[in-house]
Amino acid sequence: MKKILLCCSAGMSTSMLVQKMQKAAQERGLACQIDAHPVSTFEETIQQYDVCLLGPQVRFQLEELRKTAGIYGKPVEAIPPMAYGMMKGDEVLDQALSLMTE
Repeated sequence: MKKILLCCSAGMSTSMLVQKMQKAAQERGLACQIDAHPVSTFEETIQQYDVCLLGPQVRFQLEELRKTAGIYGKPVEAIPPMAYGMMKGDEVLDQALSLMTE
């Protein structure tokens, strides 16, 4: 099972995107656990996931979070604002999957 973490300011605004990503994964027959958490819990939660994507509102923390995630060998990337704003779950799922190494 692939485990994808989405982080935003409070973990709320990404919940709709998580639902769209889960639907896209189901349609493709992919086993994925996709969760949204506030960026304040990043250090405790990143260890449990394969990859983390950041909402646009916290993308300014990307480099700092990459350093923390690097300790655990986990990739972190920012979600493009257009894909986030339009809630393009399929595109964001593709982004997350492309960052994972088998």
